[in-house]
Order: sequence, then structure tokens, then C-alpha cells
Amino acid sequence: MIVARTKAYASDVAFTDTVKAIQARKGSRPAYARMEANGSWESSITADLRAEIEAQTSVFLATASPDGQPYIQHRGGPAGFLKVLDEHTIGFVDFAGNRQYITQGNLEENPKAQLFLIDYARRRRIKVWGTARVVEGDEALLRRLMPVGYRARPEQVVLFTVTAWDVNCPQHIPQRFEAADVEAAIQSRDERIAALEAEVERLRTASTPLAS
Repeated sequence: MIVARTKAYASDVAFTDTVKAIQARKGSRPAYARMEANGSWESSITADLRAEIEAQTSVFLATASPDGQPYIQHRGGPAGFLKVLDEHTIGFVDFAGNRQYITQGNLEENPKAQLFLIDYARRRRIKVWGTARVVEGDEALLRRLMPVGYRARPEQVVLFTVTAWDVNCPQHIPQRFEAADVEAAIQSRDERIAALEAEVERLRTASTPLAS
């Protein structure tokens, strides 16, 4: 049975009494107590977070069964496949896949969930706690959230209600870049090289004395 706890701070979604006791034993509790006193974690989606969420092409969704068995599922799509619907709600289309339905089954019995987003280029990770539910048969919502032109079969929608979120430090996150961004950078470099070579050739030709 899942027991609800009274939460004084948004971060209490993760900082249980046991977690706080371990923090105290290992010396980090004073720093986190100051963080709590200064406002704790955010509990609604800010403009900056919205921009980061809607720029993502990949996300991990964590759920757990009623007996606590965790499960993590990857979801991806073009930038914008994650859509912020209001300051507490994120929605995305659940594309047809291997039809195991583990995430959906977990959510029907235990709605608590987490989204884990990583921006490898900027070495940032964002953890979003909340609850989630699967919406079946809502064609209007499906059309609203389906990425335009994306070649995938939409099956249903996942709506995630945000309870709290936090941004971690960049430590140990490898810096990686999207292939499209790398290709664009290479094309820009090649165009710049071509322009410089043309300018060098123009100057060389201009400086060559005419034959008498």
C-alpha cells in the first residue's frame, strides 16, 4: 500500500525522512535545509523550463508497480513532441510500439511517475516528479499533440502533472551533440572555408601584374 506523506516543501517528494536522516549523517543536510528555507524546488513550469522541455527529442519516463518495482521507458520524437499544456501539465503522444503496456499498467495502479530529461550539449539534466495518466480515445487531443509530419503511428496520449522539478549539476554528463546540429555546423564551416578561399583567389588575381 502506498502511504501519502505530508510535504512541507516541494523537494519532500524526494527527500523522505529516511533520506534526510542519511543527509544529516553524511553532512549535506544543512545545505539542503538552506535550500528548503530559500524556496525549495520549483513546483510549476516556468518559461525557461517550458523552452527546455519543448526542445527535447528524447525523454525517460519512470513508473513503478504497486509493490515498488521500478520501470523506465524511453520516449522520443522531433523537437516539440513534448508539449507544455499549462504550468502544471506536460502532454505527449504515446506512439505504437512493442505493445507490452508496462508503463500504462503501472500508472493505472500507481500514478506516481518521473520524467528525466538530459541536454547533452549543455550538460544539464532535469528531473520532474509528478503523476501521469494515459488517455485513450481522445482524437482531438491526439491531433493536438501529434507532431506534424512525423512518421509514427499514434496510439494514445500521456498527460503528466508536475509536482516538483530540479536541475542537477553537469558533473559526469558526457557532452554530445545532435547529428543535425553537427551537420549544420560542418556545412557552415565548409561554406566559410569556400568563401575565404574565393577571397584569397580574388586577392591573388588582383595582385598579379598584367603581362606587358
